[in-house]
Amino acid sequence: MKSYSATLSATTIFMLKTDILIIGSGIAGLTSALKLARKHPNLTITILTKSSTDETNTKYAQGGIAVVNDMENDSFDKHIEDTLIAGDGLCSKHIVEIVVKEGPERVNEIIDWGTNFDMDKSGTYLRGKEGGHSEFRILHHKDVTGAEIERALMEEAKKHDNIKIYNHWFVLDLITQHHLGYLVTKATPDITCYGVYALNLQSNCIEKIPARMTLLASGGVGQVYRTTTNPKIATGDGIAMVYRAKGRVENMEFIQFHPTALYEAGISPSFLVTEAVRGDGGILRNKIGEAFMKSYDARADLAPRDVVARAIDNEMKRAGTEHVFLDCRHMDEKKFLEHFPNIYSKCKSIGIDVSKDMIPVAPAAHYCCGGIKTDELGRSSIQNLYACGECSSTGLHGANRLASNSLLEALVFAHRCAEDIAERIEKVAFCNEIPDWNVEGTSEPREMILITQSLKELQSVMSDYVGIVRNDIRLRRALNRIDLIHAETEELYKTSVLSPQLCELRNLITIGYLVVKGAQFRKESRGLHYNTDYPEKSPLLQSITL
Repeated sequence: MKSYSATLSATTIFMLKTDILIIGSGIAGLTSALKLARKHPNLTITILTKSSTDETNTKYAQGGIAVVNDMENDSFDKHIEDTLIAGDGLCSKHIVEIVVKEGPERVNEIIDWGTNFDMDKSGTYLRGKEGGHSEFRILHHKDVTGAEIERALMEEAKKHDNIKIYNHWFVLDLITQHHLGYLVTKATPDITCYGVYALNLQSNCIEKIPARMTLLASGGVGQVYRTTTNPKIATGDGIAMVYRAKGRVENMEFIQFHPTALYEAGISPSFLVTEAVRGDGGILRNKIGEAFMKSYDARADLAPRDVVARAIDNEMKRAGTEHVFLDCRHMDEKKFLEHFPNIYSKCKSIGIDVSKDMIPVAPAAHYCCGGIKTDELGRSSIQNLYACGECSSTGLHGANRLASNSLLEALVFAHRCAEDIAERIEKVAFCNEIPDWNVEGTSEPREMILITQSLKELQSVMSDYVGIVRNDIRLRRALNRIDLIHAETEELYKTSVLSPQLCELRNLITIGYLVVKGAQFRKESRGLHYNTDYPEKSPLLQSITL
C-alpha cells in the first residue's frame, strides 16, 4: 500500500466508531443529524467539525431563505421559473421542482425547532426580494439569518443523546477499497466508503473512524480566491476528498462571486453586504455617480448575481478603480437599521454613515455552484457516501445560483439524505479490515513559509486568471502554475508531519485544478463562467463532470 505521511504520534489510537458519520455542522449537517436521531434513536450519529461547531458558512449567510409560503401573492411555478432562468439552462428542472415544492414543509420544521424569522406587528412574515426573484419571498432574521438558523439547530441537537459533536477534528481522507490494498480508478463500479481518517487536533493523533454511512456537509471553497466572503474554514475539503477517492465531481467552473462585498483593502474574509439591501432599494453607482446597472440589464440592480458581478467588474476595469458604490442614502435610516443592523454597525465601525455616505463594494468569491455529483436522494457516486449543502451538486443551481436558494436546498436535501440513510442503514455493516494510518518516514516541516507562500500563490493565480472573466491564455497559465504548486506540495506532504494548514493547501490546490479544468472544457460563456474567447452560449447543454 501507499505510504502516507502522519502527525506527531507514531501510533494510531482508535477512539471513534459510529453508525452514521457527518462531516460538517452547518445547516445541512445538523438538519441531517436531527432527522436521523428521530428516525433511529438507537444508532450513534457523530458530527465532526474542524473548528468550533458554529463556525460554518451557514453562520455567515445574511440575506435569508427563499421559500413560497404566501400562495396569494406567489406560486411554486414562479419560484421554479426564477431558478431556471438564473441557472441559465443547466438546472435539472426535476430537482428544481423537488426543492421548491418540498421547501415550505422543511422551513416549517426549522420554525418548529425555534428559528425566528422577522414578522410585522400582526404576525405576518416580512419577506424580502433579491436579484433574480420575481416576488417577495425571502424569509429573514434581520441580516443574520444563517446565524439564527444555526442557533436554533444547535439548541435542538442538544436534546438528542445519540448525536455526538466533536470539534477540532480535521478529516484527511475517505476510507475506500484503496486503503484495503485494491486498485481503485474512476472506472471502478463499486467504490465504497467505510469511514474516514481524521486528525484529532487536540491529541495530534490520526484516527481511523469506521462508519456504516457517511455524509459530507463540508461547505464551500471560497478560500481558493484572494478575496472571499467565506470564512477561513471554506477550503473545499469534502470535494477534494471525493475527487481523490475517484468519486464524481461536476460543474466546478461555476464559482459565484457575490457582487457586493464591502471593500476594505487587504481584509479577508470580506464582509458581505447582502443582496437584500438592493432588494430594499439600494442602487449601485460607479466612480462618477452613475446608476450603471440599467445599461447592462433591464432588471437593473435586481438582475441575477452573474450579471451584476460582471457589470461591476467591467465598471471597475473601465474606471481603473478597485470598487464601485452601493448608494443607500435615499433609504429610510430607521428601516435600514431594523433590517440590516449588522451591516449598519460594520459600516459605522469603519467611518461610513449609510445615511450620508455610499458604501464601497466589490465582487468576492462567494458560492460554489458545482461540487460532488449527487442524485435526487443525495447519494454520491461512491457507495454509502452522501453529500448535501454547498459541497454537493444536486442540479438545483445550474450555471448560477438564484439568491437565497442555498439554505433551502440544504434543508431539502438534508431531509432526503436522512430518509434514504435511515431506510438503508440496517443492511450496511462496518468494515473491520481498515488499516491504521501509515506514519513512517515523516518529519517536522522546517519552514511554515513553504505552506503559507504556496497558498498565497494559489490564491493569486485563481484571482488573477480564473475570476469573473476568463480566457484560454489565462486558464493555460493558471494550470501551469497550479501544476508547479501541486508538485511541490505533494513532495512536502509525503515527507512532513501533517498539519491542518498543509492539508487545506493540498485540498485547495485540488479545487483550483478542478475549477480550471472545468473552465477549459466549457467552450462557451454561460452563467457564472464567462470566457472572452467563447462569448456566446453553446447550443449543446451539458454538465462538465471530472
